[in-house]
Amino acid sequence: MIKVSGVTKRYPARLAVDDISFEVSRGEILGFLGPNGAGKTTTMRMLTGYLPMSSGTIEVAGYDVATQPQEVRRRIGYLPENCPLYPEMRVDEYLRFRADLKGVKGSARKAKINEVKEQCGLTEVGRRIIGQLSKGYRQRVGLADSLVHDPELLILDEPTVGLDPYQIRQVRELIKQLSEKHTILLCTHILPEVEAICERILIINEGKIVAADTEANLHRKLHACAVIEMEVKAGQEEVRAKIDAVEGMDIRNCSELDQGWIWVEIEADSSEMRVELFNLAVTEGWPLRELSEQEHSLEDTFVQITRNTGGAQ
Repeated sequence: MIKVSGVTKRYPARLAVDDISFEVSRGEILGFLGPNGAGKTTTMRMLTGYLPMSSGTIEVAGYDVATQPQEVRRRIGYLPENCPLYPEMRVDEYLRFRADLKGVKGSARKAKINEVKEQCGLTEVGRRIIGQLSKGYRQRVGLADSLVHDPELLILDEPTVGLDPYQIRQVRELIKQLSEKHTILLCTHILPEVEAICERILIINEGKIVAADTEANLHRKLHACAVIEMEVKAGQEEVRAKIDAVEGMDIRNCSELDQGWIWVEIEADSSEMRVELFNLAVTEGWPLRELSEQEHSLEDTFVQITRNTGGAQ
């Protein structure tokens, strides 16, 4: 659906995007992440044809962004972070206007507007003036606008900004449903959103693509060792000595808790070594209260990747 090849964007004072290449498959939900100033917005504007490239090529659904911009725009629905709306218009009026601009007319226009209103939770506010709506509802109007011409590709920049937790959950479910018919590029700073929705993650930093993979694979590549937490009832020195004697384990922290319990944080070659720790506790007769692997969050992975490549400018 998207093919980006050797794309660069230069401004007089800086290099915003530096020779990036990536592809997005049809029907995929891709999380597009990066620190502020990393080149995310510049990349999205080039994808949509609103900003020219300095070099390279971008294809959307087989059409070249530089030479066939109108064909590309027909196939893209774009929701920017700060969605420009006409506050003096009513919701229905605005969506009719936007549908006309996008070539959706007649009975198809009415049916499509009703469909996107229902999808975005706008059925009850069709007669309301946009400027009188809450920020969350205005965001929904922008999302409905991006869907009204039934695009093949949706580019969503911070789609849940201004929404309450219940509305955020609704939008997440809507995005998952939309992926059945649309390819989705999701740009957000809300990392739990990416964890909940996206099938693959692309991270840009200082204008370069620094990671592109599934969340699970990124965790495995960056966190080769497992970190295991264990709580046992035994002497601290005894616990240290016995665990240190096991090959492939390294105690990072060990401290006394209440009533003789010991908390140990262990770096191990793999999570499978929990079995060895369990067997050790049984052999030594240590009462065992906890034996678990620390979960690595997307935030941990994101910070490590961007820190290792120099951080944001």
